[in-house]
Amino acid sequence: MKDPLTAPLSPPDAALVHFAHQLTLRPAAASEADLDALRAEGFDDRAIHDAVQVIALFAYYNRLAEGLGVRLTDDPL
Repeated sequence: MKDPLTAPLSPPDAALVHFAHQLTLRPAAASEADLDALRAEGFDDRAIHDAVQVIALFAYYNRLAEGLGVRLTDDPL
């Protein structure tokens, strides 16, 4: 799966990937409509909360590692 935004995912998984993408790149643009889209795919508020926590932590740790110059391997991604 090279591009999760175009990958053949189930509708709930695709909605979550699109939400994670938006929250990562444009967090200030997140709206109630984005949450409603997740709810329409079967996510309850607890699942949305958990997803936001994971997305935010992933972004934080990536920025921490990038800022400190941490590299896991010499291979490019």
